[in-house]
Amino acid sequence: MTKQIWLNLPVKNVAKAKEFFWKIGFSFNEQHDTPTSTCMVVGEGHFVVMLFEESIFESFSQNSITDTNAGSEILISIDAESREEVDELAQKVQDAGGTVFAAPTESQGWMYGCGFADLDGHRWNVLFMDFSKLS
Repeated sequence: MTKQIWLNLPVKNVAKAKEFFWKIGFSFNEQHDTPTSTCMVVGEGHFVVMLFEESIFESFSQNSITDTNAGSEILISIDAESREEVDELAQKVQDAGGTVFAAPTESQGWMYGCGFADLDGHRWNVLFMDFSKLS
């Protein structure tokens, strides 16, 4: 059975995308970098997000790339350890040139999060979940 999963995302400029994600706190496994891709590692489980130049991504997927200005194909959710971490990440996203489309706010009484779009318009959801407040 499957042991790992990778998420592949198209980007217009690999170097700029890598710089953006580096600035907001993500890490990379640079031994897998090529001129047209980079390997981002997310979280303690080392979830791999491959960022591919758009033309390479299209050749793999054999499909056109979604216009992220007109719609979303995916919402990538990541966790935060505290409300403060959500706030800090939202600020880092803005400072790095991304767009916070949903400001940090409380939801359902036990979640606190925000939504942001990276440089290529891919949407991310950051959540701190306080399960002690879940009723």
